[in-house]
Amino acid sequence: MARPHATIRTRAAIGALLLWACSLPAQAQQAPARDEFFWLGEINKASAVINRDEGLLDPALAPKVAAGIAKVIEAGGKPGAKRPSSVITFEPLLIEAAGVEVTLLHAGRSSQDMHATYRAAILRDNLLKLASQLNKTSSSLVELAARHARTIVPNYTNGVAAQPNSYGHYLLGHAAGLERDAQRIRETYARVDRSPMGTTVLNGTSWPLNRQRMADYLGFAALVDNAYDASQIASSDLPVETAAVVTGIALHTGGFVEDVMTQYAQSRPWILLREGGGNTYVSSAMPQKRNPGLLNGTREAASTAMTLALGPVIKAHNITPGMADAKDVKANSAMVESAITALRDLDRILAALVIDPERALEELNSDWTASQELADLLMRKYKLPFRAGHHFASEIVDFAKANNIKPTDFPYAEAKAIFRKASAEGGTPGQELPMSEEEFRGALDPVAIVKSRATAGGPQPAEMERMLGEARQRLAQQDDWIKQKRAKIDISLARLDTDFSTLARSAN
Repeated sequence: MARPHATIRTRAAIGALLLWACSLPAQAQQAPARDEFFWLGEINKASAVINRDEGLLDPALAPKVAAGIAKVIEAGGKPGAKRPSSVITFEPLLIEAAGVEVTLLHAGRSSQDMHATYRAAILRDNLLKLASQLNKTSSSLVELAARHARTIVPNYTNGVAAQPNSYGHYLLGHAAGLERDAQRIRETYARVDRSPMGTTVLNGTSWPLNRQRMADYLGFAALVDNAYDASQIASSDLPVETAAVVTGIALHTGGFVEDVMTQYAQSRPWILLREGGGNTYVSSAMPQKRNPGLLNGTREAASTAMTLALGPVIKAHNITPGMADAKDVKANSAMVESAITALRDLDRILAALVIDPERALEELNSDWTASQELADLLMRKYKLPFRAGHHFASEIVDFAKANNIKPTDFPYAEAKAIFRKASAEGGTPGQELPMSEEEFRGALDPVAIVKSRATAGGPQPAEMERMLGEARQRLAQQDDWIKQKRAKIDISLARLDTDFSTLARSAN
């Protein structure tokens, strides 16, 4: 985890970059849709500037070429205009605007590396959108955890009430899962943020292209090193890797939804959605029912994300390298957008949850979710083997359920009798229950159990405070990371706009 002063330096650097961007001309700050047409335009702009400077494009011809590119881009930005998404449909517009000489711009270029580049650029933008929504939803989760750090509720395993826990601790567990999704986004982004431009089709070109300068103009952090990898391997790998990120998010979203959903089968749940506002709806036939529409919709959104995430994997399976099956921009963008939708809906759920601490505690005290503490206390304080203590606690629970006795009402005298019987069965007859009645009652108190947890990562107040602080710091660092990556792309494109505009104006 980064130290606080490192985070401050990062934020200062981001602030400086953003201030620099704000000082650029208004034209450079406009944000057109970054679709395939947009990136083909940026690639052509960068090619004109770089190739002119590197001596690969006649300086006398460069202004005319730049003016033609600018005309095509301007036309494509008008309402209802066509925005071609491939090199072979974009190029005729360039020829119409600047003459066939404009194709001299294609020194050392191919539709393969150009398409691989805009796919990576669009996927890069989509990952930042996904990271932003993930951070927003995770922040809501962490702040809800802070509000319920001392709300004691049942936790369940195998669908059965198992142990008491802090609801805030439970939520931080879910936040940890989403943090791993954030890590995977950052790791995937690092591999997506590499420029394929200049690799052409398979093995590069005899033209001495300045690939690094092209990457800098398009906001990429590095180059795809191997020319064969660029359009034949990596461009299929990256959607598959992104699909794994989407899958993780869908699983975490669906798991949380289902945990809340089970409460709707209870006659007296301790957690529900606030009614109205699109959260619930009244049954058309049964007036007593309030169906959890938001839960249903979010589960469907998560399932849709999971379904779409299978697409790149299946498409990339059993094909020769370089085939376009798994590379479709619209399909892969829809996959990422589906995860954003699921996270946005999950954020709505977190805002709509109504938790009843008294009802949760009542449920804990009506069942035996605290019984393990009896065995733990007997071993921790009185050195009784855990299995012996576990057997005693299990006998207590069996007797209580057979006689409909709640933990708060269990007779201490009966506990002593059960301990004597269990000890005799275990080969140590005559042994008396060593814990006092006060200790016995305390061991069955859910609030005391949660408060007295001693292990790192537990729900006790000190650990909750530590984990909440670290979770907030990680979210702040993630927010800084998103801003930094966006600023780098925006500033790079603004720099390209400035240099290209200078070239295009020289045609007049």
